[in-house]
Amino acid sequence: MTNNAEDRELAEIQRKKITQMLQRTQEQSRPVQNLNGKPITLTDACFSSEVAKQKLIVVDFWAPWCGPCRMVGPIIEQLAAEYAGKVAFGKINVDDNQIIPSKFGVQGIPTLIVFKTGEPVETLVGACSKSHIESKFKPHIEKTEHP
Repeated sequence: MTNNAEDRELAEIQRKKITQMLQRTQEQSRPVQNLNGKPITLTDACFSSEVAKQKLIVVDFWAPWCGPCRMVGPIIEQLAAEYAGKVAFGKINVDDNQIIPSKFGVQGIPTLIVFKTGEPVETLVGACSKSHIESKFKPHIEKTEHP
């Protein structure tokens, strides 16, 4: 291959990469909708503001290729529906968003982090049962019962 052909190939690779980065940036800057009873899709761009909005949120750090993540995913969906209005649930894809997982020291997935008023209070690493996940966030639910 000549230098000219190599330069064209390199330019094409760079163009594709820039296009991918621009698409990812556009996706991350879209406003996140908090669908009642459904997990919130989180990104590096919106993570801090979304977590700050919630009194209590359980964040699932996951990746689509991760088998244990696929086991935990339906549990998160179910818990989001069951605890709608009491606890928020969010999901952040660690392949597409690397800043936030790094900030919180996520090294293995799935990792679940419970945030109360924006601060991490509990962490679970690996696939866990529904009851084990509940045991980590239920003590942090504010009591709203009246005598």
